[in-house]
Amino acid sequence: MFNLDGTLNDSVDGKIPAEYAGLDRFEARKQIVAAFDAAGLLVSVDDHGLKVPKGDRSGTVIEPWLTDQWYVSTKPLAEPAIAAVEDGRIAFVPKQYENMYFSWMRDIQDWCISRQLWWGHRIPAWYDESGKVYVGRDEAEVRAKHNLGADVALQQDNDVLDTWFSSGLWTFSTLGWPQQTEFLKKFHSTDVLVTGFDIIFFWVARMIMLTMHLVKNEDGTPQVPFKTVYVHGLVRDGQGQKMSKSKGNVLDPLDIIDGIDLETLVQKRTTGLMQPTPKLLKKIEKQTRDEFPEGIASYGTDAMRFTFCSLASTGRDIKFDMGRVEGYRNFCNKIWNAARYVLDKGEDCGQNGEAFELSLADRWIISQLQRTEAEVTRQLDQFRFDLAAQALYEFIWNQYCDWYLELSKPVLWDENAPVERQRGTRRTLVRVLEVALRLAHPFMPFITEEIWQRLAPLAGIEGKTIMLQPWPVANEARIDEAAESDIEWLKTLMLGTRNIRAEMNIGPGKPLAVFVKNASSEDQRRLTENDALLKKLAKLESITVLAAGAEAPLSATALVGDMEVLVPMAGLIDKGAELARLDKEIARLQGEVQRVGGKLSNAAFVDKAPAEVIDKERAKLAEAEQALGKLAEQHARISSL
Repeated sequence: MFNLDGTLNDSVDGKIPAEYAGLDRFEARKQIVAAFDAAGLLVSVDDHGLKVPKGDRSGTVIEPWLTDQWYVSTKPLAEPAIAAVEDGRIAFVPKQYENMYFSWMRDIQDWCISRQLWWGHRIPAWYDESGKVYVGRDEAEVRAKHNLGADVALQQDNDVLDTWFSSGLWTFSTLGWPQQTEFLKKFHSTDVLVTGFDIIFFWVARMIMLTMHLVKNEDGTPQVPFKTVYVHGLVRDGQGQKMSKSKGNVLDPLDIIDGIDLETLVQKRTTGLMQPTPKLLKKIEKQTRDEFPEGIASYGTDAMRFTFCSLASTGRDIKFDMGRVEGYRNFCNKIWNAARYVLDKGEDCGQNGEAFELSLADRWIISQLQRTEAEVTRQLDQFRFDLAAQALYEFIWNQYCDWYLELSKPVLWDENAPVERQRGTRRTLVRVLEVALRLAHPFMPFITEEIWQRLAPLAGIEGKTIMLQPWPVANEARIDEAAESDIEWLKTLMLGTRNIRAEMNIGPGKPLAVFVKNASSEDQRRLTENDALLKKLAKLESITVLAAGAEAPLSATALVGDMEVLVPMAGLIDKGAELARLDKEIARLQGEVQRVGGKLSNAAFVDKAPAEVIDKERAKLAEAEQALGKLAEQHARISSL
């Protein structure tokens, strides 16, 4: 009964009185009510609450209107698409999203593929003057197929294909299909599709169905569009809300990269809304001013990219936190400052085949690099970008920058150190950083490229860009467990003395005379081999190994395994502060003993846990109890003063 413009038509077999034909529907309704009233037929006019659908932008009432549409019968298409996922030709990562795919596909309905839009792929159907429809690839094919001469007027359907239908053709239509082009042969099937869980049915399923129906392998079997579907989460704002223009909580990545002041950000978030009511504008402005009181600082592209990689867990949602971006900007700065040190010290690093000797620290960082290479690659292969980023961050920040650079300084600053030893350290500094840059490049392309361009000549590497360098591959033969064990022992001893300094408020530059008790032969070997390194980095005046049964002066204590590291308190330590420190450490160990003891006394745990796990927990309990006893003795000695 309606025309396209919402007026009443005159073609409903005379059921619409002539005086209403051509009237707008709202005006016609008023006149009909008035006619009822004039005829004495109107009982009352009452308000009736109902939801009236309106267009988002125009606010116009939307009227249901039945029209002819084009449909695709999808069940025959769905069956081979379901089988492709069931038999593993296509895999979902994470795997649980297969269930979402199957739930849609096994209950699939016919698909309406025609849309009344001004743009898109036009429906390939033509009508003659009598309304008969002809379908073909183009008008020439239609005329040839149905013997239609030039005297027969044809009009193409005005509708266009559904966006998801057009998108579903993407994997092969971009490569020259239906012609068997070289691109199609070479690049189809693709390998990995990256997408969000919210369009698994709308896009992923349609691509699988259409590709398998239209593209065939050389043996005539259906070809899948891709082999893996990696499903990521949706990025939400800091409060966990879905980012939406209408909510005014969208973050433009460019604003995180380049920065934006508060007033410009408020204006940006309150402009171009679909329904900019004063209440909504006020709410968005308040929320923006509360969340970003000083606007958004400039964090750079690399920091933002690394943030998203670190947040890319297997969950559905990614709760965005600007604090993480700031932390990873600091990570970029850490890499840059480390590179400055390496570039300054990297000359004469054996790139031309000169003899070199690796120190303990060199062997340790090379060993750690092999483990990091293997771990980053393993996690990337499993699409765990968050764990790959975590492994990379841990290696570069904590191992390479915080420890190895410090361990390299005594070697490079020692004028009496052998040239070969210094060359080995320079070589390790350069080569380990170069490999770390290649590992980090997919996450942080800009800073890694900039540093690599300067570092590559020192490493003796030729090439115009880091992008074309090979991906690092771990070499198990270079894993040095002995060096790793020695350095971990060294780190524990140094951290122990640093903690004593911090807690006893002893200046970092004041040399300490240290006594060592209960040192095993292995401990003594390590002390001897690393004496100069310990004295330099831990600022130790002397290291004295006490004989069995010998009494040490009253001291602050740190434990390195069974070995006790004693810092005499005379003239250095405040008795009350040391007792407070010991109380804190004793309380921590008591909690650990209680926690592990409770676990081991739990029959359900002991019965179900593997034997090696139980043994590990028992060893942990014994170690904590032993340490607790030693600290209790120390506490008693100090208390007796």
